[in-house]
Parts: sequence; C-alpha cells; structure tokens
Amino acid sequence: MISVIIPLYNAENTILAALDSVKNQEGDFDFEILVINDGSTEKSAEKVQQFIQENSELKIQLIHQENKGVSSARNAGLRLAKGELIAFLDADDVWLPHKTKVMMKVLTENSEIDFLVALANDEQSGFPYIFNEKKLAEISMWKTIIRNVGPTPTAIFRKKVLENTGYFDENQKFAEDANYWLRISENNKMFVLGESLVITGSGKKSFGESGLSGNLPAMEKGFQKNLKEMLQQKRISAIEYFFFYLFLKLKYIIRIIRARI
Repeated sequence: MISVIIPLYNAENTILAALDSVKNQEGDFDFEILVINDGSTEKSAEKVQQFIQENSELKIQLIHQENKGVSSARNAGLRLAKGELIAFLDADDVWLPHKTKVMMKVLTENSEIDFLVALANDEQSGFPYIFNEKKLAEISMWKTIIRNVGPTPTAIFRKKVLENTGYFDENQKFAEDANYWLRISENNKMFVLGESLVITGSGKKSFGESGLSGNLPAMEKGFQKNLKEMLQQKRISAIEYFFFYLFLKLKYIIRIIRARI
C-alpha cells in the first residue's frame, strides 16, 4: 500500500484536481489517501468530504487540526501512514497519470533506492546532478545544499526512511523540505529521476512567483538554517560551511535579480 499525504489549507479551487490525479493514476495500486485539513477557513474540507462520499471505493481519510503549518500537517499524515511506501502531494499540485507507475518501476528494479523524487513542470535539473542511462542521479547532502532537487509532491519513499529519520521540523516554515531531504541523506540512498511527473503551482516556476517559495528572503534564511544545522551536526567542516555560505548568498542574489526581470 502507498500512503499519500496531502496537507490542506484554503485550497478549495485546487484540491479536487489533486485528489483526481491520485484517483486517475495508471496501473493497479493500493492507495491510502490522508488529507490533513490544517485549519482551513473556507470550503476546502467540505469539498474533500463530498469527494469521499462520491468515491467510496477509495481509501480516504480527512483529518482535522488547528492551523499549524504544512510541516505539522505532513507530520500528522506521517504518524497515521500504514503503507510500506509513502508519497507526498500538495493540495494545489497534480500528479501526471503515469507518475506512480513510472516511479514504482524504478523502485522495484532498484531495491537499493530508499527515497526517490522526480522533476516537475518540465523543468531541467542541472549541476550537480548527472543522470545515468536509467535517467537516475544520486542525491547526497552536499548536492542538496547546492541545489535541492525534486519538489515535495514528487517524493515517494520506503517506510524505513521515516523510521530512521523522523519527522519534519515543525518550527521551520521555509526550505523545510530541503531540511528533511538533508536529514534523510544521512542514512538512506536517495535518487532523482530525470523525468517531469508532477505539475506544481499550476506550472509556475519554483521560486519568486507565489506561495511560500515566493518569499525569497525567508527561503534564504531557511537554506542558511539548514546549512548551520549540518555544521552543528558535524556533517560539514567549518571550511565547507564558509564555502557553502558564500555560494548560497550568491545564489540568493541571482534569484532576486531573476525575480525582478
């Protein structure tokens, strides 16, 4: 079984498309869909409830909590997940119909892979990721610091990852996915598949347009927090920290310029 965790907050215009994208996955997969309503103030929860009633053949749970943020919502889903595999999807994103089939084929043929992400919105992944003949590139801690690849809604991973890594940092609201990826990299084999399998944010670019990722200064603080944690955990040296600090600052300046063009 694959547990699909969907945080929900004021997404009444997009949540049904997200749910339909799971329902319409090609292949015969056993999905458990966990929708965590993070204190929505409009009709998002009502739309999910109606979807549940109209699709009684699907295993869907709607869980309500006070508004605590996306990390708390994902953690609530992780604590309830019963599947041998766990996948993320956001309420304003959609999986392409062949997403699960393609990624499950990779996981089945490569048992050493614990955690797998893909690309989104037909974007390309550049340095430092070099894809092999299977369109796979390994993810490491230092690669993640340089370029966090694979949006959260593309991720699928084995239950062991949750068991040896734990949960999202609920106090971190920006670059929280990169923080989790960095922690996962310590004890697991991680790969990115060089194929676009998800549409996120209606196809908008990753940074500088909308949502949490549109707050570039806050995203920069999140990345710097992640870097400092790697230093504190002695996964990087002081010299490496200094190099990466300057690199991230330069990357931030470039993003600011691009966002204004």
